[in-house]
Amino acid sequence: MFPRRTVMLSLTLATSLAASYVWAQGAIQAVRDRAEQLQTGDWQPLFDGESLDGWTASEDKSSSKVVDGALVVGGGERSHLFYSGEVGDHDFKNFQLKLKVMAEPRANSGVYFHTKYQEEGWPDQGYEVQVNNTGDDPRKTGSLYGVKDVAESPAQDNEWFDYLITVEGNHITVAINGETVMDFTDTGDDMPHLKEFPGRKLGSGTIALQAHDPKSIVHYKDIQIRLLP
Repeated sequence: MFPRRTVMLSLTLATSLAASYVWAQGAIQAVRDRAEQLQTGDWQPLFDGESLDGWTASEDKSSSKVVDGALVVGGGERSHLFYSGEVGDHDFKNFQLKLKVMAEPRANSGVYFHTKYQEEGWPDQGYEVQVNNTGDDPRKTGSLYGVKDVAESPAQDNEWFDYLITVEGNHITVAINGETVMDFTDTGDDMPHLKEFPGRKLGSGTIALQAHDPKSIVHYKDIQIRLLP
């Protein structure tokens, strides 16, 4: 018969081991849950409302800043602000991207997707969804720039509007304040716009916001993405 002290020590050790196992399993599951959340399903913020954490600017770094909880692009020379954070490892294929946008008068900007970081020039890869209510460019807000263009902006300067960009397979839709303004199907290498914009096709990549020129100032906030299968 085992001494009482030995039995008590054995029970204590068994209890401790069981508790450690439960804790370890819980920790593993939490990591799995977080990884799954980062990959698909839920709306996830790309911008924290306070800093440029998770974003990388090209060219004129001073053209991107945070003001009153919004990402403000413009006021300096040309630059593009690329998402470089942890969500989806900043490489998105099928997704819904929603954000609030406010353009100042005569501003020109854009939201790129399926693009990649590029230190200089206009991004060569991916599509650009135009932001331009009253600027000189005839391609207005809601356009897939150089692909399928909108001649009259459905949004107004100095007013926040909701942008929803959806990419599923080869299908792209753009909605402004709940109304679809763009519906486009990428048919591959036979698309006529590829002669001028050879990289303007679907694949995968990150999101970028455009600071077009010193006179173009656009505000972005509540930037969220929902990854789709």
